[in-house]
Amino acid sequence: MSNRIGEKRAAGFWPLAIVFALFVLFLYGPMITIFVLSFQGPEGGLTFPLRGVSLHWFYKLAEGLGTVDIGAAFRRSLALGAVVMAFTVVLSVLAGLAFRKKLVGSNLLFFVTVASLIMPSIIISLGIGLQFRLLDTGIKEALTAIDATSTLENYGTALGLFTSALGAHLTWTLPFGLLIMFAVFNRFNPAYEEAARDLGATPWQTFRHVVLPLIGPSIVGIGMFGFTLSWDEIARTSQAIGDVNTLPLELQGLTSTVTTPSIYALGTVTTIVSLGVMAIALGTASLLRRRATRRR
Repeated sequence: MSNRIGEKRAAGFWPLAIVFALFVLFLYGPMITIFVLSFQGPEGGLTFPLRGVSLHWFYKLAEGLGTVDIGAAFRRSLALGAVVMAFTVVLSVLAGLAFRKKLVGSNLLFFVTVASLIMPSIIISLGIGLQFRLLDTGIKEALTAIDATSTLENYGTALGLFTSALGAHLTWTLPFGLLIMFAVFNRFNPAYEEAARDLGATPWQTFRHVVLPLIGPSIVGIGMFGFTLSWDEIARTSQAIGDVNTLPLELQGLTSTVTTPSIYALGTVTTIVSLGVMAIALGTASLLRRRATRRR
């Protein structure tokens, strides 16, 4: 409850407020700095003072940064993020529904699933990359054994955007989705489903018209987590993506070669995409919540 007019604040309020303000500045200061420096004029550099205000470096970004195809990397990251989001949502919801009943080995399955959160990301990436290289070796030996010469010559690697990289990203996003769904179903009232069944609804109708609207905002949140965590992932992607790069990997490489505010313009664009996804997710969740409230 807010303080009444004229009421004195507690003695510790202002020190704590200063600490909180410094924390917020520390948290968002670098992002704000990149935003500001990305809108410099043609004579701008990588540090302050700000030299003019323009969209010059965004135009330079659109033209390309050397030999790196930023547009292709951007589209790859968008596509991978969308697929990871879809898999995370579907698998999390299905797992949440399955874990509502007692399963043999459910505890072991749960701990194995969330174990990837405490393992070093680079180790997971190396392990997935190694698995797919062993898979490549097995496929090539099998093709050699059956004398499929033409197929063997055209075969490259199983490592790729929607194979190894997808699996690596799911080891990061899926545990978060599972934890959210477990929390949602832990407080879900089964009386709603029982009422629907008493009225003659089939299991699918019960899920579609009763369960899904109630858990809809949580599903939107899982989708947001899935996309944003995949969008900026570097460590789990680095050793498991094969011969292409996502936008974060390209951005990491450009930090040592690009010496103009174009790199800041790229950071601004990627951040705006993340903020846009969050805004869409929050708006969708709010809409679903209002619709569920009206139906009650």
